[in-house]
Amino acid sequence: MNISHIKTLVQIQEFLQGISQLQIEPGSKAEVYKWLEKLLLDIKYRKLKKKEKGIVKLFVEKVTGYSLVQIKRLLKKFRKGTLKWGKWQKGCFSLIYDETDIDLLHKVDEAHRLSGPATSKILKREYEVFRKNEYENLKNISVAHIYNLRKRPSYLRRGKIFEETKTVQVSIGKRMKPRPENRIGFLRVDSVHQGDLKGKKGVYFINMVDEITQNEYVFCVAAISELYLRVVLEELIEICPFIIINFHSDNGSEYINKVVASILNGLHINQTKSRSRKHNDNALVETKNGSIIRKTFGYFHIPATEVNANLINEFCIKWLNPYLNYHRPCGFATSKIDHKGKEKKIYENYTTPYEKWKSLKNPEQYLQTGKSFEELDRLAYAKSDTEFALEMNEAKATMIRRLRF
Repeated sequence: MNISHIKTLVQIQEFLQGISQLQIEPGSKAEVYKWLEKLLLDIKYRKLKKKEKGIVKLFVEKVTGYSLVQIKRLLKKFRKGTLKWGKWQKGCFSLIYDETDIDLLHKVDEAHRLSGPATSKILKREYEVFRKNEYENLKNISVAHIYNLRKRPSYLRRGKIFEETKTVQVSIGKRMKPRPENRIGFLRVDSVHQGDLKGKKGVYFINMVDEITQNEYVFCVAAISELYLRVVLEELIEICPFIIINFHSDNGSEYINKVVASILNGLHINQTKSRSRKHNDNALVETKNGSIIRKTFGYFHIPATEVNANLINEFCIKWLNPYLNYHRPCGFATSKIDHKGKEKKIYENYTTPYEKWKSLKNPEQYLQTGKSFEELDRLAYAKSDTEFALEMNEAKATMIRRLRF
């Protein structure tokens, strides 16, 4: 339909009355923009009243089929003098690296299989050191863009070389920091290896420390495996006088396995493991590794034989563990705020783990079935701290003489 003759507001009103039921097919966008601009100039749109502008909008809506929002946008462009149709183009950067460059990168990756920074250095050396002109375009490529090119379909069609690192998904143990809330029974666990010598393994120590009282239990095994961990856990349950609530370790497979999980589940003991990049999650037991195990057994190599492991384990159960829990005072930190508002840990309270346990509110609630403080008192006060330490040192010397090197 030809509507080019419509140039006044009266003609627009007559047109709208006559085509109330008529559907009009608009032309191309370029034609619509050109027609609209000519119409608005002919009717002097800028000088029309508000009601008259509404009639014009209705007319344009009927003719073009555009929404009222779009028409308002076009009228705004007309007022600014920018009502011109221009084909939309997606903004993009010009192509820097073509198929030849991607092919060269793929060949380099296939030959070296290196990280981004190392690959960038290889590409630079190919051009600058070995004078290979085909690498000119790649000599200054950024590390980030190397990874971008490796994701392109044209690169992947030549063969996938790298795979993304996959996160380890192990359902055993919950990854979190234990929160004992002043309750006994939250054990921190870690392993200490007694070193290798000429290809021969040394014995392993399993160190377990209660977070609140610092009760400590050390065991020795010939190797770290599920079989030995089962025996250690059984010994721990037998000699530990308090109820174990939580078992926390790092992410080592010696602790995160089905055998340990099955034993702990059977005893209704929660199992947790350290979080990524949280180095303090198991800090307590790691400090004890140095102050207790290394101070007691040193750093010299002890061959990992069943005989040696059994001798050391007997010494730990009979002498070392009672000494640590009943005769060796530990420092317990208290938090203080200085004049600058900074929190500082002050070690003023030194007491044995057993006395720390008894100082807690209602300590009897943590006792295992069949255990009593009367029995534990006889163990704790049968000998003085120094007497027990001297006898322990004699037993240690005897044990070392019996070890086979």
